Amino acid sequence: MANRGPSYGLSREVQQKIDRQYDPELEQVLVRWMMGQCGGDVPQPAPGRDGFQQWLKDGTVLCRLINSLYPRGQGPVAKIQASTMAFKQMEQISQFLQAAERYGIAATDIFQTVDLWEGEGPGWGGGGVGGHTWDPVVPKGPVTTPRWHPAGKNMACVQRTLMNLGSLAVAKGDGLFVGDPNWFPK
Repeated sequence: MANRGPSYGLSREVQQKIDRQYDPELEQVLVRWMMGQCGGDVPQPAPGRDGFQQWLKDGTVLCRLINSLYPRGQGPVAKIQASTMAFKQMEQISQFLQAAERYGIAATDIFQTVDLWEGEGPGWGGGGVGGHTWDPVVPKGPVTTPRWHPAGKNMACVQRTLMNLGSLAVAKGDGLFVGDPNWFPK
């Protein structure tokens, strides 16, 4: 991805709006929950959006998180391994997203892999035609064509998915949730 200088005019306004969607306080809640849920050997991320993104970017923390919401040995992601190769990292993120949907998160509430991997705002750097990206996932049911989504490379989408996952884990009440249930709306 190319380095960009400061934005001006409409580009700056759009970027400021995107930046306001990300919630630093929610980040702190999610980090506390995820570290407690995954166990003590998960490293603390650097504070801020970039630190949060880098912490999640290889998919290992996400896969450990989803596995921790299942009884020991029954986690949906069988092999979790850190890798520096982009396609392996994106594959692990994809495994987490598929497992989160099976866990009960609505498909419309799940971020796209590029939301986390690129961690930028909509329409910046690599969006397809008209600032849209093509989602090759075919929805279940009678619709047989892929979905067309606005480009959503946005860490706020990642936060919303994790918040929904935490809320669902609390609501299930199966004793596998670790943390303060008041962190998440019911």
